[in-house]
Amino acid sequence: MSNIPRSVLLCSGKRKTGKDFLTERLLQRLSADRAQIIRISEPIKRSWAEKLGLNLNELLSDGPYKEKYRKEMIEWSDQQRAEDYGFFCRQACMEVNKEICIVSDVRRKSDIRYFKELFGSKVKTVRIEATEETRKKRGWHFQEGVDNVQSECDLDNMTDWDLLITNDCGTDVEEALNKIITIL
Repeated sequence: MSNIPRSVLLCSGKRKTGKDFLTERLLQRLSADRAQIIRISEPIKRSWAEKLGLNLNELLSDGPYKEKYRKEMIEWSDQQRAEDYGFFCRQACMEVNKEICIVSDVRRKSDIRYFKELFGSKVKTVRIEATEETRKKRGWHFQEGVDNVQSECDLDNMTDWDLLITNDCGTDVEEALNKIITIL
């Protein structure tokens, strides 16, 4: 990996705050020649699909198939992390080959720890927030064992983000993207 990447952007937020939407729009602005998105959830879902013989493409989508397996997948991935906190981050990093790496789904302090240990001062952190009302409009509803566990709550009390973005209905997306680009 030598000098690649030059910048690593860790994006965090609860379900339905618009992390994927904003990171995809950011990638469009930066261009796929210079930047890439990696997801910690991809190796989790790939391993889970292989383990149970499930459809990986459906698990990677934002549909009911993924929701059917979400709780068990979280519990299983937590067991894997207990043995090796960087297991899934390390797998996701195998795909890093661009100047700017955007990690769209940071969910735990151990994720941030892993990337900071690996990339040091190249790392910038962004927290994406939205009101509960906005999240509900986007299809979110509270799910016991999903929305009240470490994968959703571990970063709730973190305050030292490089940037905090509010992504509610009516948010100026271009302005939010400009703020993110500024910290890169």
